[in-house]
Amino acid sequence: MSNAMGVRLVHNLTHPSDLIIDLAGGPQLARAVIAARRRSHLHAPRQVGWGREAATLIVTGWPLADTASPVDFFLRCRESLVTGGCVAVLLPHGDVVLPVDVVIAAKRAGLAYLQHIVAADRPPRRGQQTQLDIHTDVLILSRSTEAGGADG
Repeated sequence: MSNAMGVRLVHNLTHPSDLIIDLAGGPQLARAVIAARRRSHLHAPRQVGWGREAATLIVTGWPLADTASPVDFFLRCRESLVTGGCVAVLLPHGDVVLPVDVVIAAKRAGLAYLQHIVAADRPPRRGQQTQLDIHTDVLILSRSTEAGGADG
């Protein structure tokens, strides 16, 4: 994830008093959280306990480093989110099936698909055919208020 993507996630998906749980590798999200003066739990994904307070945003890398099943992981995320909160899943670019697998596991855990962000290094230039150097795919999943999912 780039620094710019970290800033966009923090600014677009949270407010100043909101809590963010950082399960992603690298310092990019931590920098964005500090710059935006947000509160966060900065944890390694394997640590037990994400805190007692519900978060507005959880950011995680994918695939998962531990042996937890994806559905169990997303159930834990759902329990740690406020209603309307989001999970941002950072995907390696290039696997066209992986986003579908993530969305299916998240849906089984009661999270809803909200958005798919594709980040590129440079914008296309008018009149030039250029392949974009895509560096991050981000799936945004939401804990909705609608019935269905894990508890409805």
